[in-house]
Amino acid sequence: MLLHPDDDVAIAKGQLAPGTMLLLTEGDSVRVAQAIPSGHKVALRALAAGTPVLRYGQVIGNATRAVESGEHVHSHNLAVGEVDVHRS
Repeated sequence: MLLHPDDDVAIAKGQLAPGTMLLLTEGDSVRVAQAIPSGHKVALRALAAGTPVLRYGQVIGNATRAVESGEHVHSHNLAVGEVDVHRS
């Protein structure tokens, strides 16, 4: 489920298996890289370490390491702390 068109993550409405293709707007797609539990976030694009991550069109934290498209986004690679709310 994509909550806002600018979001870097989507929310899994059910368990997503590796290899599942998620169809996005404009004909784009993302291949799920690893199992994503229901209700958890999946990266829609590659994110560099330190990049602010958007959900609901708002910054929810920063990537603590590089995150590839299709990866599970959770506490192992996303942290809240000082957040730069301005993206380039």
